[in-house]
Amino acid sequence: MRLFGPLVDRATYRRWVFFILGGALSVPYILFAAIVVPSVLPLVVTVERGLVIALVTVVLVMVASSFIPAVRVLEGAAVRELLDDPVPGVTFGPASSWPVRLRSTAMFLLHVSTGCVVSLVSLLVPVAFGFTVAAPFTGRITLSTEDPIEVPKGWASAWIPLACLLGVVALAYVVWGAGAVLTRCAKSLLGVSAAERIAQLEKRTEQLAERNRLARELHDSVGHALSVVTIQAGAARRTLRSDPEFTEQALTAIEDSARAALDDLDHVLGLLRDEASSRTPQSGLAELPALVEATRLAGAEVAAEVRGEPSSVPPVVSREAYRILQECLTNALRHAGKVPVTVLVDAGTELLRLRVSNPLGAASPSRDGGGRGLRGMTERVEVLGGTITAGRADGFWKVEVAVPWGKRR
Repeated sequence: MRLFGPLVDRATYRRWVFFILGGALSVPYILFAAIVVPSVLPLVVTVERGLVIALVTVVLVMVASSFIPAVRVLEGAAVRELLDDPVPGVTFGPASSWPVRLRSTAMFLLHVSTGCVVSLVSLLVPVAFGFTVAAPFTGRITLSTEDPIEVPKGWASAWIPLACLLGVVALAYVVWGAGAVLTRCAKSLLGVSAAERIAQLEKRTEQLAERNRLARELHDSVGHALSVVTIQAGAARRTLRSDPEFTEQALTAIEDSARAALDDLDHVLGLLRDEASSRTPQSGLAELPALVEATRLAGAEVAAEVRGEPSSVPPVVSREAYRILQECLTNALRHAGKVPVTVLVDAGTELLRLRVSNPLGAASPSRDGGGRGLRGMTERVEVLGGTITAGRADGFWKVEVAVPWGKRR
């Protein structure tokens, strides 16, 4: 099977089509050479010099035409479809640099020149077999109406059509081998360069960083809203008949939290889709009173103290500080229940301090390892160049954050 593999391998015939395409692309250049040679012969006297000049001219024309973006697209499509895509992930189009252009030109020259030879041989060998198949019976090979080639009749000339038939078979092996060589060349010449690979890795890193940021946005905003909705729904169910007024307040809180979650979700989806909604302002420390009120409606007692001028804090620091406070209040509701929560925001001239503490609830000991929320807060603080401490102390769960800004930044 290894011996006859190239004859039954579909890749052989795809490569054959690849070479025939190269031969078809060579026709305009051959016609150009046919025009150039007679025109330059009177100037150079000898045929040899005329052929050299014509060959050099044709190569220059081929090189010039290979710089056309459409030619690179055509070459890339042929390599991808007929050579089993040796360069996956590569985009063929306008070249980004001269090294890419030169490597594409080299591949185009290889394709056209090799395709011209293979196409010519592919045309001549089967035709030769057709002319010689009757030679053992007629004793002649008729290439034209005049002067046929005389050969012995019978077995003495049977080798002639057999040799031509073996030539057709051998041509299939040649095409298979030449196609394998050009596949390797395509991988080297059209593959992603080191600089392009670095650029792709940088782009991928940026995408992953953006995805992590969006994950934190969803976790903090939607997670907080769902925590409030869960607690308020449970409270509304228990007081539905005994305290209709409280039930109405709980349902109002659920409505407000769900609406806020939808706004945040629309913002994150807008970032993913790069729509206009992605450019809407995000919540910052100015929205802290609304966040505290929503947490109070969930049943927790929140004592918030704001020092300094939070409005003077840079927007990026303000947004991240809001998300950190939102996550702290969410964790207090989720893990400690309806316990008193103390929030301190101290916006100094050079440093923003956040402090959130609440008594430990029954589920609080399981928080020592830290979950996604604590990890997300740590990532936010590290990006801003600040510090964060979180843990149990004196029967309380405390989170302290310090973020430098102003002159320190």
